Amino acid sequence: MKNTLLQKIETRTARAGVIGLGYVGLPLTMAIANAGFRVTGIDTCEEKVARLRRGTSDVPDVPDARLADFIQSGRIQVTTEYAVLRELDTVNICVPTPLNENRTPDMQFINAAVQQIAQSLHREQLILLESTTYPGTTEEIVLPTLERRAQVGHDFYLAYSPERIEPGNSTYFMANTPKIIGGITPQCTDIATAFYAQFIHKTHTVSSPRAAEMVKLLENTFRSVNIALINEMALICDKMGLDVWEIVDAAATKPFGFMPFYPGPGSGGHCIPIDAQYLSWKARAYQHHARFIELASDINEAMPKYVLDKIVHALNIQRKPLNGSKLLILGIAYKKEVGDIRESPAIEVIRLILDKKADFVYHDPYVSDFVLDARKTYHSQPLTPALVANADGVVILTDHGDIDYECVVRHAQVVVDTRNATRGIQHGREKIIRI
Repeated sequence: MKNTLLQKIETRTARAGVIGLGYVGLPLTMAIANAGFRVTGIDTCEEKVARLRRGTSDVPDVPDARLADFIQSGRIQVTTEYAVLRELDTVNICVPTPLNENRTPDMQFINAAVQQIAQSLHREQLILLESTTYPGTTEEIVLPTLERRAQVGHDFYLAYSPERIEPGNSTYFMANTPKIIGGITPQCTDIATAFYAQFIHKTHTVSSPRAAEMVKLLENTFRSVNIALINEMALICDKMGLDVWEIVDAAATKPFGFMPFYPGPGSGGHCIPIDAQYLSWKARAYQHHARFIELASDINEAMPKYVLDKIVHALNIQRKPLNGSKLLILGIAYKKEVGDIRESPAIEVIRLILDKKADFVYHDPYVSDFVLDARKTYHSQPLTPALVANADGVVILTDHGDIDYECVVRHAQVVVDTRNATRGIQHGREKIIRI
C-alpha cells in the first residue's frame, strides 16, 4: 500500500507550508504554488504579511502581479499564526541563519521554527530544512526536538535540502537548479525527493543531512576563497602597476583550468561572507583549524579599508582631505541588479567614511532607503548631473547596469571604481581610479 503522504504529494493535494518569506522562502512558496499545490506561508513580521496579502512582493524575483494572482485565487495564503501547521502536510523552514557578535552561528530562528513545528507535529508530515547552516544542524538541533513527539521515518519525515537561490539570476532559478536532498532515513530522502520533483526539474540525493549541509558550505566557500584570491591579486597588481581587470580578462581566454572571478570592495550577501565562518566554526569542534578558509575571509573583510585608501588617494590628487568631503556612493546592494544589502561591503565602506568625518549621499535604483546601525535612515537620491558635480568624489560600489556611467564620469571631479563599471568609457579616463 502506497504511503498516504506520498500519494498526496504525487497528486499535488498535499497542503504545503513555508516558514520564512524572504529571499528564499517567498520564491519557494511561488514555485510550490505554481506546481498546483495550496501553500501557506508563515512569517513573524506582521508588516510583511500585510504587504504580501495585498500582492506586494518584497523580493525582486517575485513579480507583484504573479503574487497577487496566487493570493486572490487562494493558492497562496500568508499568516503570522503557527497554529496552521496542524493542517499542513509539508513544511519548509527558510529562516535566517546569521552570525552572533562573536562570529559564531546564531540558531535562534531555526530553534524557534522547530519549536513551533514540534507543537503541531502530526503523522504523515514532511519537515524540510533549507536554511544555510553547519553540518549536523538537522540531526543535532532539529531531530531531537521533533523526536520527543514522534518517530522519524515512521510517524514523520525529516530532510535537509540547501537553498540555491541567487537573486537577480535570470538564467538559473528555482525550477532549473538541481536540488540536493539528504534525509534522516532512506524513506525520508525518498519522500522529500518526491516532493521537490513536483516543481524542480532535477534532484540529487546524498547519503545524509550532514552531507547535504556540507554541500552548501562547499559551494559558497569555493566562491569565498576564489573572491579572496582575486582580491589579493588586485592588491598585488596595484603595487606592481598592473591592471588586474586586464589580467583576469586575458586569463579568461583559457578554455580549460580557469574560471574568472573579479575583485571588488568585499564579498556580500547572506551566504558567502557567513557560510565560510560556519564551516570554520564547525571544523574547530573536530580540532581542525581551517586556516585557508579563515584567511580568505580575512582578505575579503579587509577590502573596504583598501577602498577607503583609494578614496583618500583620489581626494589627495585634488588636494582635498577626506575629513569634511562629501562623497556620492553609487550602489549599496551587495551585487548588481538586486536590492539586497545583507552583508554588503558598501555598508562597511560607508561606516569607514563616516568614521573619518566625511559625509555621503547615495544613489541605488534598487535600494530606496536603508537604516545604518539602527540609528539613521538614508534615502537614495535621484542621479542628476548636479548631484554628481556637487560631490567631491564618486565611489562606485555596485555596478548596476542601468546607471549612465558616461554621464557620471563627465560631471564627476573624480571617480573611484571598485567594479570596473567604467571599462567602456573613453573620455575622462584620467578622472577614474580603479581597484
